[in-house]
Amino acid sequence: MVSSLVKAQPAPPEDKDFIDRVIGDQGNRPGALLGILEKLQDHNRHKYLPMETLQYVASRTGVPQSQVYSVATFYALFNLDPQGTHTVAICRGTACHTRGSRALLERVKLQLGLQDVGENADKLVLTTPDRNFTVRTVACFGQCALAPVVEIDHAIRGHVKEQALIREVESLRKGRGR
Repeated sequence: MVSSLVKAQPAPPEDKDFIDRVIGDQGNRPGALLGILEKLQDHNRHKYLPMETLQYVASRTGVPQSQVYSVATFYALFNLDPQGTHTVAICRGTACHTRGSRALLERVKLQLGLQDVGENADKLVLTTPDRNFTVRTVACFGQCALAPVVEIDHAIRGHVKEQALIREVESLRKGRGR
């Protein structure tokens, strides 16, 4: 997959200017690459890191493309595919699993008309065709006492019940949410 970095299209000039500013702001501090990628993903309309962005970051920072790609794929907070406007992340850790997170996942997939094709439900990322929602699973939020835990648009919810999740997603669908 690293070879796809070489074939990526160049970043548009306005993106290059923004990327150059972000790289300049981060300087050569330890961990700068993480900060750079995070700011670039947050700036992207669809909250992801296009391959051409990764390629440009590599060329401007002197970090090998393979290392930039490795960082972007290692950390779960980075996305290489466009994300939905709203994100529903469901914990699949042991405590959440035993308290019903699988049923929550299946219900929200059904509600949004999403189907996973042969993917492992412990590591799932699905986006609706209209890019309004992305549903993902996470290994653990570290909030086991609140199980089952769901994160909706970066807000953690604990002791989530199926009907409450349905209502919240429906509210977001109708534009009444955050």
